[in-house]
Amino acid sequence: SKNHNPPQWGLTMSRMVLTDELRDDYQRAFATCVIREERAAEVEALTKTLLTQRARYQTVGERLNLPWFVVAALHYADTGCDFEVHPHNGDPLTDRTQHLPDGRPVEGEPPFTWEDSAADALRLYHLDQWRDWSIAGTLFVLEGRGGWGYRLHHPEVPSPYLWNYATHYRQGKYVTDDTWNENAIAQRCGAAVLLRRLAERSLIEFTATGEPVAWPLLHYDETVASPWIEALQRFLNTLPGFFVKVDGRAGPRTSEAFRQFTGLDWPGDRPSGHPE
Repeated sequence: SKNHNPPQWGLTMSRMVLTDELRDDYQRAFATCVIREERAAEVEALTKTLLTQRARYQTVGERLNLPWFVVAALHYADTGCDFEVHPHNGDPLTDRTQHLPDGRPVEGEPPFTWEDSAADALRLYHLDQWRDWSIAGTLFVLEGRGGWGYRLHHPEVPSPYLWNYATHYRQGKYVTDDTWNENAIAQRCGAAVLLRRLAERSLIEFTATGEPVAWPLLHYDETVASPWIEALQRFLNTLPGFFVKVDGRAGPRTSEAFRQFTGLDWPGDRPSGHPE
């Protein structure tokens, strides 16, 4: 929406520290993230939308040396993937921003391209100075963008900026910067949930150094769901670096994770399966 004003940065990264405890919390939350069944189709459609615009996100990411999917997740979280507005606050690209932060971008003349405005916004958030793009480092940055109010004042409610549409989050949100409503429910999909789905589909992978690896989009046939496979998927998700969708289907991602963990091929493995 062009009238959507995203939350401001909250506390700056310099006032929050990515401790080992916080890092473990992010890794555990990402590993146990399960997308709500009633939201699965919408999340799938959103990830496809991000992929169709990947080249634009990649262009901005390469300018600032950060992953394309971080640019994409922030673009959706802050403006719903609107390429006609400034990512800073949703003001139109036909002029500099009029609302806080106002007067952006400082350089150049209107009308601005979305790429130039996005690069300016990400520099303003100091993301060009951040180097830890591991799972924990990425979620730390994203939560900072959404605001630290949940973690600091309502730790019982995981930030919907990250986790809405997943079973981690149910209700409770800031309806304004300073007003808390325990019954309100966030409307937009969480940024971490989008990244989780991209990881499930092997479209992104977080390495030990935090550098992302992109994988091609594959298409597979349906397979039969099994409670035994579902149990295996839940187990695999408890292991570091394993992210598979828990649906009871032995698709390529489950097969790949099984092979990585055991060194063995999946029994009866074949090149076609389910598009996890």
